[in-house]
Amino acid sequence: MKKNLSILALSGTLALGAFVGYGINERSSAQNAAPVTASQNIQGQMVQTLATPPQAPLSQSYDGGRARTESEANTVDVVKQRQGGLVFVSVTEKADSSSSPQAQLRKRMQEQMPFGFPFGDGGNGSGGSSGSGDSTPQPQTGTGSGFFVDSQGDIITNNHVVDGASEITIRVHGDKTEYKAKVIARAPDFDLALIRPEGLPKNLIQPIPLGDSDRLDVGLKAVAMGAPFGLDFSVSEGIISSLERTAPVGTQGINQKLIQTDAAINPGNSGGPLLDSAGEVIGVNTQILTGGAGQSAGVGFAIPVNTVKKLLPQLQAGNGGVVQPPRMGIQFTDVSGLTDAQRKTAGLPASGALIQSVVPGSPAANAKLQAGSNDSIKLTNPATGQTTTVSTDGDLITAIDGQPITDDNSLQSAVLGKSMGDSVKLTVKRGGQTREVTVNLGDVTFPTAQQQ
Repeated sequence: MKKNLSILALSGTLALGAFVGYGINERSSAQNAAPVTASQNIQGQMVQTLATPPQAPLSQSYDGGRARTESEANTVDVVKQRQGGLVFVSVTEKADSSSSPQAQLRKRMQEQMPFGFPFGDGGNGSGGSSGSGDSTPQPQTGTGSGFFVDSQGDIITNNHVVDGASEITIRVHGDKTEYKAKVIARAPDFDLALIRPEGLPKNLIQPIPLGDSDRLDVGLKAVAMGAPFGLDFSVSEGIISSLERTAPVGTQGINQKLIQTDAAINPGNSGGPLLDSAGEVIGVNTQILTGGAGQSAGVGFAIPVNTVKKLLPQLQAGNGGVVQPPRMGIQFTDVSGLTDAQRKTAGLPASGALIQSVVPGSPAANAKLQAGSNDSIKLTNPATGQTTTVSTDGDLITAIDGQPITDDNSLQSAVLGKSMGDSVKLTVKRGGQTREVTVNLGDVTFPTAQQQ
């Protein structure tokens, strides 16, 4: 099995923190077939319940002639009751968008997490050329999945399905008509987006009830719906394989909890629902571990539906904007990414988040956290030759809410799970002294120069 040599960023902006600075570590890629534990990073291609109209209960019928087991009958009922809530999503990117930040991000995500959605080449099969010798770039198209979450026609899908799209169209089950849709809001750090169709008849909107992902057990049935490889309105079935997985999710690749399932999930399932035997959404299909084949290997991942429920009010009020997680307002260096020699010279422990900068007026500034300024360590990215410096005389965060900072994701993951206005308690070392600092999280605008 091949392994990809990744550049692990040592510094981050707790925005929740795009990393800056460099260090070399070798992470197992999505093609690594070794068992995955809750503490490993996986590379693959991750409120109040909505007031949806009352849903007819599943019939729980048992037809001995066609469905020969109760499990089969249940699956048939789930599909029949919920297929109207599944949405087939098509997107088009402008021909000149290949160099845009969104397109570059999409390309990087597809390379690192091969669970995107199928891309076409403008329909001509020639890699974007016109087929007549004209090398003019052609619009790129792709397909993904989504599902209705309310009677207004709001549709949840993955952010990586619609980010950067110049045009979005949707179709519903049993109707070949395409309807244009627009992005209401995106939550890139959670790989979620809310889109809304235009002119879709009310009778075609069939919201799927949202379940409770905190009340799941390993071994329960899982039904995945979506458009694998562009094959719209497909269904696969399996079980919940694990509730203890974490993997990098979203544009910043911050580790988040995911539901693992063996229901067949493939490119094009992105954004589709994962259902339980009651026909309720328990997750949003987002990633797979491919085993090197670029397709389902029986290890798929879904964003827990409770994450969707938490973000939904903000997404619905987004007005085309971006829903951001709460922030501290710091840039930091992951101490564990430094070499033993560098840590020894600087008198640093084996792990922790070393503050490099603090945004004026931010929650971190209000809590009197201090950044370093001595630029004592130089780090060079061997792939690009780019050099950055690390200051070692700033505050060192060793724990958040009593949990030790063990790697580059610990601090970011902890803050990502919070809401605006929540507070966190940091254990901070400064000048050999340890103290507890309370930071009230909020919205922070980072200066352009600090955004990486």
